[in-house]
Amino acid sequence: MAATPAWPPDSTPRLFVETPLSDAAAVAIDGGQAHYLAGVMRLKVGDPVLLFDDKTGEWLAEASEVRKRDLTLTVAHRMREREAVPDLWLCAAPIKKGRIDWVAEKACELGVDRLVPVLTQRTIVDRPNLDRLRAHMIEAAEQCGRTALPSLAEPVKLAALLADWPAERALFFADESGGVPAAEAMRARPGPAAILVGPEGGFTPAEREVIRACPAAVGITLGPRILRAETAAAAATAVWMAAAGDW
Repeated sequence: MAATPAWPPDSTPRLFVETPLSDAAAVAIDGGQAHYLAGVMRLKVGDPVLLFDDKTGEWLAEASEVRKRDLTLTVAHRMREREAVPDLWLCAAPIKKGRIDWVAEKACELGVDRLVPVLTQRTIVDRPNLDRLRAHMIEAAEQCGRTALPSLAEPVKLAALLADWPAERALFFADESGGVPAAEAMRARPGPAAILVGPEGGFTPAEREVIRACPAAVGITLGPRILRAETAAAAATAVWMAAAGDW
């Protein structure tokens, strides 16, 4: 007896939508997403599509109308609830285009709850393109099967970030001058946390002193090798996730 094919198949396209999803909801798709489904994936009426909205989880829908420039998807049923997200913020100084996009992608893939661009004295990019960063996070979530997206904060100056820092949230900052081994520090401070990573060239000595003065701050080291800013952000996040038991 032949095995029943898995449904939906592994090749089913997966999209993030802003529309809140529910049973039998009709979702209008246009623009680039419509081109992708109709033009690239050759979607036909009755074909399945997986949708998620960052609020209600992942849903299976079917194409009910397919036109050249737009289409309509009808939601069939929920496949998964929205995933639980570890309470970790990544506070990263914006770096050159391409590299900061990569940080946004990896923040989403690794499970960060909130991405905060932090402006420091050595920051080269003082106005990161938030729409582009969010687009990179959405693409990462679509490809990696995530049902939740990191929230994206407005850029904030380092002094303002520290002035309003919540006392209950540990602040692990990548200290180029040395600190506690990251895994050791993170296991010793469970609970809500944030990782603070500087720009190319790192924090200035004055900035490190200001950070250390924050009661929640813990300087950490990420090993004996010098890491680029984007690598440090991903490495520190991975260490925290492992220490928190999310992996």
